[in-house]
Amino acid sequence: MAGPLDGIRVLDFSRVLAGPWCAMILGDLGAEVIKVESPEGDDVRHFGPPFEAGESAYFQVTNRNKQSIVIDLKTEDGRAIARDLALKSDIVVENLRRGAMEKYGLGYEQLRVDNPGLIYCAVSGYGRTGPAAERAGYDFLIQAESGLMSLIGGADQPPMKVGAAVTDMVAGQDAVAGVLAALFHRERTGKGQHVDIALLDSAVALLANQGAAYLMTGDRPQRLGNDHPSVCPYRPFDTADHPLALAIGADRQFRKLAAALGHPDMADDPRFATNRARAENRVALFEIMEAAFRTKGRDEWLVDLHAAGLPAGAIRTVDEVLEAPEVHARDMVVEVDHATIGRERIIGSPLKLSETPISVRSAPPTLGQQTAEVLTQVLGWDVADADAYAAKVKPS
Repeated sequence: MAGPLDGIRVLDFSRVLAGPWCAMILGDLGAEVIKVESPEGDDVRHFGPPFEAGESAYFQVTNRNKQSIVIDLKTEDGRAIARDLALKSDIVVENLRRGAMEKYGLGYEQLRVDNPGLIYCAVSGYGRTGPAAERAGYDFLIQAESGLMSLIGGADQPPMKVGAAVTDMVAGQDAVAGVLAALFHRERTGKGQHVDIALLDSAVALLANQGAAYLMTGDRPQRLGNDHPSVCPYRPFDTADHPLALAIGADRQFRKLAAALGHPDMADDPRFATNRARAENRVALFEIMEAAFRTKGRDEWLVDLHAAGLPAGAIRTVDEVLEAPEVHARDMVVEVDHATIGRERIIGSPLKLSETPISVRSAPPTLGQQTAEVLTQVLGWDVADADAYAAKVKPS
Protein backbone atom coordinates (compact mmCIF):
# COMPACT_ATOMS: atom_id res chain seq x y z
CA MET A 1 0.00 0.00 0.00
CA ALA A 2 1.36 3.42 -0.96
CA GLY A 3 2.36 5.78 1.84
CA PRO A 4 0.74 9.21 2.29
CA LEU A 5 3.70 10.94 0.59
CA ASP A 6 3.85 8.56 -2.36
CA GLY A 7 4.84 10.57 -5.45
CA ILE A 8 6.72 13.21 -3.45
CA ARG A 9 10.46 13.51 -4.11
CA VAL A 10 12.87 14.71 -1.41
CA LEU A 11 16.42 15.80 -2.19
CA ASP A 12 18.40 15.44 1.03
CA PHE A 13 21.65 17.42 1.18
CA SER A 14 21.85 17.12 4.97
CA ARG A 15 24.27 15.12 7.07
CA VAL A 16 24.83 13.88 10.62
CA LEU A 17 21.45 13.69 12.40
CA ALA A 18 18.84 16.49 12.46
CA GLY A 19 18.39 16.94 8.70
CA PRO A 20 18.75 13.23 7.88
CA TRP A 21 16.22 12.44 10.65
CA CYS A 22 13.69 14.72 8.93
CA ALA A 23 14.35 13.22 5.49
CA MET A 24 14.13 9.68 6.87
CA ILE A 25 10.71 10.30 8.38
CA LEU A 26 9.52 11.72 5.06
CA GLY A 27 10.82 8.52 3.46
CA ASP A 28 8.97 6.43 6.04
CA LEU A 29 5.82 8.28 4.97
CA GLY A 30 6.33 7.10 1.40
CA ALA A 31 8.37 9.89 -0.20
CA GLU A 32 11.20 9.08 -2.58
CA VAL A 33 14.32 10.34 -0.78
CA ILE A 34 17.56 10.93 -2.68
CA LYS A 35 20.45 11.47 -0.30
CA VAL A 36 23.20 13.61 -1.85
CA GLU A 37 26.64 12.78 -0.43
CA SER A 38 30.12 14.05 -1.12
CA PRO A 39 32.75 11.52 -2.22
CA GLU A 40 33.75 11.30 1.46
CA GLY A 41 30.19 10.52 2.50
CA ASP A 42 28.00 11.71 5.35
CA ASP A 43 30.08 12.37 8.47
CA VAL A 44 28.17 9.77 10.47
CA ARG A 45 29.42 7.01 8.17
CA HIS A 46 32.66 7.47 10.10
CA PHE A 47 31.19 7.79 13.61
CA GLY A 48 31.99 4.72 15.65
CA PRO A 49 32.49 2.15 16.97
CA PRO A 50 30.52 0.07 16.36
CA PHE A 51 30.90 -0.81 12.69
CA GLU A 52 29.78 -3.87 10.75
CA ALA A 53 31.07 -4.63 7.27
CA GLY A 54 32.49 -1.12 7.26
CA GLU A 55 29.10 0.50 8.01
CA SER A 56 28.49 2.52 11.18
CA ALA A 57 25.54 1.86 13.47
CA TYR A 58 25.01 5.63 13.64
CA PHE A 59 24.37 5.85 9.90
CA GLN A 60 21.97 2.91 10.01
CA VAL A 61 19.59 4.63 12.42
CA THR A 62 19.17 7.82 10.37
CA ASN A 63 19.03 6.75 6.72
CA ARG A 64 16.53 3.99 6.00
CA ASN A 65 14.25 4.42 2.98
CA LYS A 66 16.79 6.52 1.07
CA GLN A 67 18.88 6.27 -2.08
CA SER A 68 22.48 7.52 -1.99
CA ILE A 69 23.99 9.47 -4.86
CA VAL A 70 27.53 10.83 -4.76
CA ILE A 71 27.87 14.34 -6.16
CA ASP A 72 30.96 16.51 -5.85
CA LEU A 73 29.47 19.97 -5.36
CA LYS A 74 32.93 21.50 -5.70
CA THR A 75 32.82 20.73 -9.43
CA GLU A 76 30.77 22.46 -12.11
CA ASP A 77 29.19 19.25 -13.39
CA GLY A 78 28.35 18.21 -9.83
CA ARG A 79 26.55 21.48 -9.16
CA ALA A 80 24.67 21.15 -12.45
CA ILE A 81 23.49 17.64 -11.54
CA ALA A 82 22.39 18.80 -8.09
CA ARG A 83 20.44 21.70 -9.58
CA ASP A 84 18.75 19.44 -12.13
CA LEU A 85 17.67 17.12 -9.32
CA ALA A 86 16.43 20.03 -7.19
CA LEU A 87 14.28 21.29 -10.07
CA LYS A 88 12.66 17.84 -10.29
CA SER A 89 12.07 17.61 -6.54
CA ASP A 90 9.22 18.67 -4.26
CA ILE A 91 11.31 19.12 -1.14
CA VAL A 92 14.93 20.03 -0.45
CA VAL A 93 16.41 19.38 3.00
CA GLU A 94 19.79 20.87 3.89
CA ASN A 95 21.77 21.66 7.03
CA LEU A 96 24.93 23.26 5.69
CA ARG A 97 26.25 26.51 7.11
CA ARG A 98 24.40 29.67 6.08
CA GLY A 99 25.42 30.69 2.58
CA ALA A 100 26.94 27.34 1.57
CA MET A 101 24.03 26.26 -0.62
CA GLU A 102 23.90 29.71 -2.22
CA LYS A 103 27.59 29.37 -3.10
CA TYR A 104 26.71 26.23 -5.04
CA GLY A 105 23.75 27.90 -6.76
CA LEU A 106 21.36 25.78 -4.69
CA GLY A 107 19.83 28.34 -2.33
CA TYR A 108 16.08 28.70 -1.98
CA GLU A 109 15.85 32.00 -3.84
CA GLN A 110 17.99 30.57 -6.64
CA LEU A 111 15.90 27.42 -7.05
CA ARG A 112 12.40 28.83 -6.57
CA VAL A 113 12.68 30.85 -9.80
CA ASP A 114 12.45 27.66 -11.85
CA ASN A 115 10.66 25.55 -9.23
CA PRO A 116 8.11 27.85 -7.54
CA GLY A 117 6.43 24.94 -5.77
CA LEU A 118 9.63 23.88 -4.03
CA ILE A 119 9.54 23.40 -0.27
CA TYR A 120 13.01 24.17 1.02
CA CYS A 121 13.80 23.08 4.59
CA ALA A 122 16.96 24.44 6.19
CA VAL A 123 17.93 22.89 9.53
CA SER A 124 20.70 24.57 11.52
CA GLY A 125 21.94 25.07 15.04
CA TYR A 126 20.71 28.61 15.52
CA GLY A 127 18.47 29.31 12.53
CA ARG A 128 19.01 31.35 9.39
CA THR A 129 18.31 34.66 11.15
CA GLY A 130 19.50 36.24 14.36
CA PRO A 131 22.92 37.04 15.87
CA ALA A 132 24.06 33.41 16.11
CA ALA A 133 23.08 32.38 12.58
CA GLU A 134 26.70 31.99 11.47
CA ARG A 135 27.61 29.63 14.30
CA ALA A 136 27.85 25.87 13.94
CA GLY A 137 25.51 23.99 16.24
CA TYR A 138 25.71 20.39 17.41
CA ASP A 139 23.43 18.54 19.79
CA PHE A 140 25.73 18.68 22.82
CA LEU A 141 26.26 22.43 22.42
CA ILE A 142 22.55 23.01 22.02
CA GLN A 143 21.73 20.89 25.06
CA ALA A 144 24.13 23.12 26.99
CA GLU A 145 23.03 26.46 25.56
CA SER A 146 19.30 25.75 25.67
CA GLY A 147 19.25 25.13 29.41
CA LEU A 148 18.31 21.47 29.07
CA MET A 149 21.54 20.32 30.74
CA SER A 150 20.89 22.63 33.69
CA LEU A 151 17.78 20.56 34.46
CA ILE A 152 19.40 17.11 34.31
CA GLY A 153 21.19 15.48 37.24
CA GLY A 154 20.95 15.70 40.99
CA ALA A 155 21.14 18.94 42.94
CA ASP A 156 24.67 18.08 44.04
CA GLN A 157 25.82 17.01 40.56
CA PRO A 158 27.06 19.01 37.56
CA PRO A 159 24.68 19.54 34.61
CA MET A 160 24.30 16.45 32.44
CA LYS A 161 23.25 15.85 28.84
CA VAL A 162 20.58 13.42 27.69
CA GLY A 163 22.23 10.19 26.57
CA ALA A 164 20.76 10.44 23.06
CA ALA A 165 20.99 13.40 20.66
CA VAL A 166 17.57 14.65 21.67
CA THR A 167 17.80 18.20 20.25
CA ASP A 168 18.85 16.86 16.86
CA MET A 169 15.93 14.47 16.77
CA VAL A 170 13.29 16.91 17.98
CA ALA A 171 14.52 19.49 15.47
CA GLY A 172 14.23 16.83 12.76
CA GLN A 173 10.67 16.09 13.86
CA ASP A 174 9.84 19.80 13.94
CA ALA A 175 11.24 20.01 10.41
CA VAL A 176 8.87 17.25 9.31
CA ALA A 177 5.93 19.15 10.80
CA GLY A 178 7.00 22.30 8.97
CA VAL A 179 7.44 20.47 5.68
CA LEU A 180 4.05 18.74 5.93
CA ALA A 181 2.37 22.07 6.70
CA ALA A 182 4.12 23.60 3.67
CA LEU A 183 2.95 20.70 1.50
CA PHE A 184 -0.63 21.30 2.64
CA HIS A 185 -0.27 25.00 1.81
CA ARG A 186 1.10 24.10 -1.63
CA GLU A 187 -1.87 21.85 -2.29
CA ARG A 188 -4.15 24.86 -1.77
CA THR A 189 -2.06 27.58 -3.44
CA GLY A 190 0.56 25.91 -5.64
CA LYS A 191 3.25 27.88 -3.84
CA GLY A 192 6.27 26.44 -2.06
CA GLN A 193 8.06 28.11 0.82
CA HIS A 194 11.17 28.20 2.99
CA VAL A 195 11.09 26.27 6.28
CA ASP A 196 13.69 27.50 8.80
CA ILE A 197 14.32 25.09 11.71
CA ALA A 198 16.83 25.76 14.50
CA LEU A 199 18.02 23.17 17.01
CA LEU A 200 18.07 25.92 19.64
CA ASP A 201 14.42 26.80 18.99
CA SER A 202 13.37 23.16 19.24
CA ALA A 203 15.37 22.68 22.43
CA VAL A 204 13.93 25.82 24.03
CA ALA A 205 10.45 24.51 23.26
CA LEU A 206 11.44 21.33 25.12
CA LEU A 207 11.83 23.37 28.32
CA ALA A 208 8.01 23.20 28.42
CA ASN A 209 6.73 23.37 32.01
CA GLN A 210 10.16 24.29 33.38
CA GLY A 211 10.40 27.26 31.03
CA ALA A 212 6.80 28.22 31.77
CA ALA A 213 7.51 28.13 35.52
CA TYR A 214 10.40 30.56 35.11
CA LEU A 215 8.35 32.92 32.93
CA MET A 216 5.59 32.91 35.55
CA THR A 217 7.72 33.35 38.68
CA GLY A 218 11.15 34.56 37.63
CA ASP A 219 12.68 31.71 39.67
CA ARG A 220 15.38 29.59 38.06
CA PRO A 221 14.38 25.89 37.89
CA GLN A 222 16.67 23.63 39.89
CA ARG A 223 17.99 20.15 39.20
CA LEU A 224 15.98 17.54 41.08
CA GLY A 225 17.52 14.36 39.74
CA ASN A 226 14.71 11.93 38.97
CA ASP A 227 12.11 13.85 40.96
CA HIS A 228 9.57 16.22 39.39
CA PRO A 229 9.10 19.84 40.48
CA SER A 230 5.31 19.87 40.08
CA VAL A 231 3.98 16.29 40.04
CA CYS A 232 4.27 13.97 43.02
CA PRO A 233 5.06 11.09 43.38
CA TYR A 234 6.82 11.00 40.02
CA ARG A 235 10.19 9.31 40.48
CA PRO A 236 11.96 5.96 41.05
CA PHE A 237 11.56 3.97 44.23
CA ASP A 238 13.76 1.18 45.55
CA THR A 239 12.09 -2.15 46.25
CA ALA A 240 13.40 -5.28 47.93
CA ASP A 241 15.51 -5.99 44.83
CA HIS A 242 15.30 -3.67 41.79
CA PRO A 243 14.01 -0.09 41.54
CA LEU A 244 10.79 0.80 39.74
CA ALA A 245 9.53 4.01 38.19
CA LEU A 246 6.26 5.54 39.32
CA ALA A 247 4.36 8.37 37.59
CA ILE A 248 1.38 9.44 39.71
CA GLY A 249 -0.21 12.82 39.03
CA ALA A 250 -3.96 12.61 39.47
CA ASP A 251 -5.38 12.47 42.99
CA ARG A 252 -7.60 9.52 42.02
CA GLN A 253 -4.44 7.62 41.06
CA PHE A 254 -2.85 8.43 44.40
CA ARG A 255 -5.86 7.03 46.24
CA LYS A 256 -5.39 3.72 44.39
CA LEU A 257 -1.67 3.82 45.09
CA ALA A 258 -2.21 4.37 48.80
CA ALA A 259 -4.46 1.31 48.92
CA ALA A 260 -1.96 -0.80 46.96
CA LEU A 261 0.82 0.20 49.36
CA GLY A 262 -1.30 -0.83 52.35
CA HIS A 263 -1.71 2.77 53.56
CA PRO A 264 -5.19 3.81 52.36
CA ASP A 265 -5.28 6.49 55.08
CA MET A 266 -2.62 8.46 53.16
CA ALA A 267 -5.20 9.52 50.59
CA ASP A 268 -7.17 11.38 53.29
CA ASP A 269 -4.13 12.86 55.02
CA PRO A 270 -4.25 16.63 54.29
CA ARG A 271 -0.50 16.54 53.67
CA PHE A 272 -0.98 14.13 50.76
CA ALA A 273 -4.60 14.40 49.60
CA THR A 274 -3.84 16.66 46.62
CA ASN A 275 -0.96 16.83 44.19
CA ARG A 276 -0.05 20.31 45.43
CA ALA A 277 0.04 19.10 49.02
CA ARG A 278 2.11 16.07 48.07
CA ALA A 279 4.62 18.22 46.21
CA GLU A 280 4.97 20.48 49.24
CA ASN A 281 5.30 17.54 51.67
CA ARG A 282 7.27 15.18 49.47
CA VAL A 283 9.94 14.36 52.07
CA ALA A 284 7.39 12.99 54.54
CA LEU A 285 5.49 11.20 51.78
CA PHE A 286 8.57 9.52 50.39
CA GLU A 287 9.59 8.17 53.79
CA ILE A 288 6.30 6.28 54.02
CA MET A 289 6.38 5.10 50.41
CA GLU A 290 10.01 3.96 50.48
CA ALA A 291 9.42 1.85 53.55
CA ALA A 292 6.39 0.22 51.94
CA PHE A 293 8.12 -0.49 48.62
CA ARG A 294 11.02 -2.26 50.33
CA THR A 295 8.71 -4.98 51.60
CA LYS A 296 8.47 -6.73 48.20
CA GLY A 297 10.44 -7.13 44.99
CA ARG A 298 9.96 -4.98 41.90
CA ASP A 299 8.13 -7.55 39.77
CA GLU A 300 5.67 -8.32 42.57
CA TRP A 301 4.95 -4.64 42.95
CA LEU A 302 4.48 -4.16 39.23
CA VAL A 303 1.86 -6.91 39.13
CA ASP A 304 -0.07 -5.18 41.92
CA LEU A 305 0.34 -1.68 40.51
CA HIS A 306 -0.65 -2.67 36.99
CA ALA A 307 -3.67 -4.56 38.33
CA ALA A 308 -4.75 -1.30 39.96
CA GLY A 309 -4.32 0.50 36.61
CA LEU A 310 -1.42 2.60 37.86
CA PRO A 311 1.44 3.95 35.69
CA ALA A 312 4.51 2.11 36.88
CA GLY A 313 7.34 0.28 35.18
CA ALA A 314 10.79 -1.23 35.37
CA ILE A 315 13.85 0.94 34.80
CA ARG A 316 15.20 -0.94 31.80
CA THR A 317 18.48 -1.01 29.94
CA VAL A 318 18.66 -0.53 26.16
CA ASP A 319 19.11 -4.24 25.49
CA GLU A 320 16.06 -5.06 27.63
CA VAL A 321 13.96 -2.50 25.76
CA LEU A 322 14.94 -3.63 22.26
CA GLU A 323 14.19 -7.27 23.10
CA ALA A 324 10.89 -6.52 24.89
CA PRO A 325 7.78 -8.16 23.42
CA GLU A 326 5.73 -4.95 23.51
CA VAL A 327 8.41 -3.18 21.46
CA HIS A 328 8.52 -5.94 18.85
CA ALA A 329 4.72 -6.10 18.74
CA ARG A 330 4.74 -2.46 17.63
CA ASP A 331 7.34 -3.08 14.87
CA MET A 332 9.90 -0.89 16.59
CA VAL A 333 12.62 -3.35 15.62
CA VAL A 334 12.55 -4.43 11.97
CA GLU A 335 14.78 -6.54 9.75
CA VAL A 336 16.07 -5.38 6.38
CA ASP A 337 18.52 -6.65 3.76
CA HIS A 338 21.61 -4.44 3.59
CA ALA A 339 23.96 -4.44 0.59
CA THR A 340 27.07 -5.30 2.63
CA ILE A 341 25.90 -6.19 6.14
CA GLY A 342 23.28 -8.66 4.95
CA ARG A 343 20.25 -9.20 7.14
CA GLU A 344 20.28 -6.51 9.85
CA ARG A 345 18.00 -5.28 12.59
CA ILE A 346 17.25 -1.57 12.76
CA ILE A 347 14.92 0.61 14.82
CA GLY A 348 11.53 1.13 13.19
CA SER A 349 9.15 4.08 12.89
CA PRO A 350 6.89 5.19 15.75
CA LEU A 351 4.24 6.42 13.28
CA LYS A 352 1.22 4.14 12.95
CA LEU A 353 -1.36 5.09 10.28
CA SER A 354 -4.44 2.99 9.61
CA GLU A 355 -5.05 3.79 5.92
CA THR A 356 -1.52 4.53 4.71
CA PRO A 357 0.77 2.46 6.95
CA ILE A 358 4.45 3.18 7.32
CA SER A 359 6.83 0.80 5.55
CA VAL A 360 10.55 0.23 5.76
CA ARG A 361 11.16 -0.37 2.06
CA SER A 362 14.94 -0.31 1.99
CA ALA A 363 17.95 -0.52 4.25
CA PRO A 364 20.25 2.48 4.67
CA PRO A 365 22.27 2.70 1.44
CA THR A 366 25.98 2.26 1.02
CA LEU A 367 27.81 5.35 -0.21
CA GLY A 368 26.75 6.12 -3.77
CA GLN A 369 24.80 2.88 -4.08
CA GLN A 370 22.18 4.43 -6.37
CA THR A 371 24.24 7.11 -8.19
CA ALA A 372 23.79 5.66 -11.67
CA GLU A 373 20.21 4.63 -10.99
CA VAL A 374 19.17 8.16 -9.94
CA LEU A 375 20.87 9.73 -12.95
CA THR A 376 19.09 7.44 -15.40
CA GLN A 377 15.67 7.20 -13.75
CA VAL A 378 15.27 10.77 -12.49
CA LEU A 379 17.33 12.83 -14.95
CA GLY A 380 17.03 10.53 -17.98
CA TRP A 381 20.75 10.07 -18.53
CA ASP A 382 22.08 7.46 -20.89
CA VAL A 383 23.10 4.34 -18.95
CA ALA A 384 26.70 4.48 -20.16
CA ASP A 385 27.07 8.13 -19.15
CA ALA A 386 25.51 7.46 -15.76
CA ASP A 387 27.82 4.52 -15.11
CA ALA A 388 30.81 6.60 -16.15
CA TYR A 389 29.92 9.43 -13.77
CA ALA A 390 29.25 6.99 -10.91
CA ALA A 391 32.67 5.41 -11.50
CA LYS A 392 34.31 8.83 -11.54
CA VAL A 393 32.93 9.93 -8.15
CA LYS A 394 33.06 6.52 -6.51
CA PRO A 395 35.19 6.64 -3.36
CA SER A 396 38.50 4.86 -3.72
